[in-house]
Parts: sequence; C-alpha cells; structure tokens
Amino acid sequence: MFSSALETFLKENQGKRIVFTNGCFDILHRGHVTYLAEARKLGDLLVIGLNSDESVRRLKGPERPINNENDRQYVLSQLKSVDFVEIFTEDTPLNLILKVAPKVLVKGGDWKIDQIVGAKEVIQSGGDVFSLNFVDGYSTTSIIHKIQET
Repeated sequence: MFSSALETFLKENQGKRIVFTNGCFDILHRGHVTYLAEARKLGDLLVIGLNSDESVRRLKGPERPINNENDRQYVLSQLKSVDFVEIFTEDTPLNLILKVAPKVLVKGGDWKIDQIVGAKEVIQSGGDVFSLNFVDGYSTTSIIHKIQET
C-alpha cells in the first residue's frame, strides 16, 4: 500500500517534526511553490501526498491530469522545500496521513480547517492544522483556460 521508500524515510526521520500536505499539483505554478515553502517553515521536513492519475480523474474530470503522476512526483521532489513525495490512489489521503503521523497538517487558504481531511486525527494526536495563505491569481484551472484561449 505504501512505498518502501516511504517506510525507509519515516524510519530514518523518527522524532523530526513532519509537515504534511496533499494535492494534485497538476501544473506547478507560483501559488504552489509559495504555499509549499510556507508549509516547510512549519517543521523539519515536508511530505507531500500526491493524488494518483486515477484519483485526479475522479476529482477533476477525464481531461485531467495534464501531467502524469510520475512527472508530477519528480517535479515536486526537486523543489528545495520538499523532502518526500508519496503517490496515493484513494480519493482522500487519510490512510497516508495516518501512516506518516505528521505533527503539522496544512492545506491552502481555500480550505477551512474543519474541511481538511485528517485534521481531526492530527489534532487528537497533539499536532497542529493550518490553512495557509492562498496566493490570489494562481491556479491550474486558470492556466488551462489561458492556454485554451490562445
């Protein structure tokens, strides 16, 4: 269910303050990069749960993702703020959150804390949950529309 690389990463980093976030990250843009850099400042390590291609299709429709899961994982893993990226196939990252057991769970500012999957579990285990600032003017959907208009 989880990669052996994740198992190794978690074992090697026991005791560190892990920040977790998740998303599709289909077309990486300034809003994503800003948000991930802010998330990373909240702990020692940043782990991303990345929606699989199948999961993205269920969430966003048959035309998505634009970039496949392996390419999205590679690009995210190359950002200096990101320490580990795990692809998950379920509709929500709850099982992955339970496995990682982060001390901090974050989502973008368009999410209210009570809407964030895993918030209850992280809070119950003594962790923190944050909805970080949303960077206006940047979204994958707006980029796709801009491309389609030209």
